[in-house]
Amino acid sequence: MNRFAITLCITLALFATIPTYAQNYFPTRGKWETRTPQSLGLNAAQIDVAVKYAQDNEYSGSKDSRIASYEGFSTEPYHELVGPTRERGGPAGVIIKNGYIVAQWGDVKRVDMTHSVTKSYLSTVAGLALDKGLIGNVHDKVSEYVWDNTFDGAHNQKIEWHSLLNQSSAWSGTLFGMQDWADRPPRRGGIDDWRFEKPVPSGTVMEYNDVRVNVLAYALLQVWRKPLPQVLKENIMDPIGASTTWRWFGYENSWVNVDGVNMQSVTGGGHSGGGVFISALDHARFGLLFLNEGNWNGNQLISKDWVNEVQKSSEANASYGYLWWLNRGPRKWKEVNDESIYFAAGFGGNFIVIDKKNDLVVVTRWLEPNKIGPMMSLVLEATK
Repeated sequence: MNRFAITLCITLALFATIPTYAQNYFPTRGKWETRTPQSLGLNAAQIDVAVKYAQDNEYSGSKDSRIASYEGFSTEPYHELVGPTRERGGPAGVIIKNGYIVAQWGDVKRVDMTHSVTKSYLSTVAGLALDKGLIGNVHDKVSEYVWDNTFDGAHNQKIEWHSLLNQSSAWSGTLFGMQDWADRPPRRGGIDDWRFEKPVPSGTVMEYNDVRVNVLAYALLQVWRKPLPQVLKENIMDPIGASTTWRWFGYENSWVNVDGVNMQSVTGGGHSGGGVFISALDHARFGLLFLNEGNWNGNQLISKDWVNEVQKSSEANASYGYLWWLNRGPRKWKEVNDESIYFAAGFGGNFIVIDKKNDLVVVTRWLEPNKIGPMMSLVLEATK
């Protein structure tokens, strides 16, 4: 074999060991390059149409998060705010193509509540626990890891991490003074009907319930034995170059003793206050990590296996994976056919949308929630 052939073989072998990404550009901390839509093969006029649509369809709820929360969850008995809130800003967002910003609107650096988008961050902390062997398998029973009375009883002892992650656990009990049955109760019936209703078998029915998501956060705190915001910061947010402005809060009464240290058990949402407070640009970095299957500029921060797992439809609801929404099943956007799209979603119209096929991340904030499908259809028109 001649010298040229040997060099070629070595070069090909080196390229074979380099992981592939959706793009080669990853923004450094505090800097993010902007490109014109047309330079990346997008229709600039159509991108402008999508941005204007997001600006023109602002969430109709109050900018005072306290009022919006009480109005949005007015059917819940005993609902109160026990965590921090913040008055929200106006519509804001960013469209990322191949890692570059191709459009942005509003104040993308403003830190706002993100409500249930927090759940997708919590899911990531669970994935990291599996990657590091702190949890052996998603089908392990949580009671094998958390042996206080949180998972006592014949019903709760059967609950797996799997069903906590896809919101089909049917966990029954009270956490930090909040009862599971009082969170988003059925439209019919009264307090006695809800309080004394027998829990359905775990894993059979998907119920969007913040108390049960907070039980997951509490269980993960017991496993990690360190504050979950610190876990997220060290393993994800710092490596992707997120700003120092984001925060993750719990409730004023959700402090627990872990190894003699007082730590706050954080929440998976914000309808009683708390959750992740963050900017649109930091959301976009998080979305870009998932677009690239957990890899950031050559560093595998969370396993590709986990990124794939969060996109699998749960047994109880085809539209829901591991605390991420999926564009399929009963909640599929009628305006968008692509069922590989998945997204984080929160109260008030907060979204992080991942579109692997088109190398797109779309973050939009304070969009009327039922307008996300039409808005994404306008963005996708720009790829044609």
